[in-house]
Amino acid sequence: MTAAGQGTAIREALTDEAAMRLALRLAERAAAAGEVPVGAVVVAGGRVVSRAWNQVEMLKDGTAHAEMVALTQAAAALGDWRLTGATLYVTKEPCAMCAGAMVNSRLGRLVYGCADPRCGAAGSVLDITAFPGMLHAVEVTGGVLAAECLAMLQAFFRRRRREATAGG
Repeated sequence: MTAAGQGTAIREALTDEAAMRLALRLAERAAAAGEVPVGAVVVAGGRVVSRAWNQVEMLKDGTAHAEMVALTQAAAALGDWRLTGATLYVTKEPCAMCAGAMVNSRLGRLVYGCADPRCGAAGSVLDITAFPGMLHAVEVTGGVLAAECLAMLQAFFRRRRREATAGG
């Protein structure tokens, strides 16, 4: 197989599930660093152009959500703030801030793992990604590897509660 043929095979193999598995691995890195375990990957042109995880605690920045970091990195990698041909994969449904950034970035597609019934802004509680009157609507697919994504978040918060109880 030629090098070009190998590249095509690799691109075709990056399914929604495969990209979400990459995001889950990044969420594990966040958890290991004491961050809420959310990971994000941006794919454009059949290749991963950015990878990120929550870094709120590390950077002492409330905007350092995995999605925000991944969108910023993707824009830098692609040389354009418009991400119309890109797909963002994230392990948890985005909050209002992140969903707004996706709209403003003209993101082509969002794929998330588990829904956030408390703060989700891509269809669960709010739907900023398809809000009427916005300049752009983001195509959304939810529930990809939802059980695995939810299990990781639940395990993290169970551990946090145990540590808080043991410490005080």
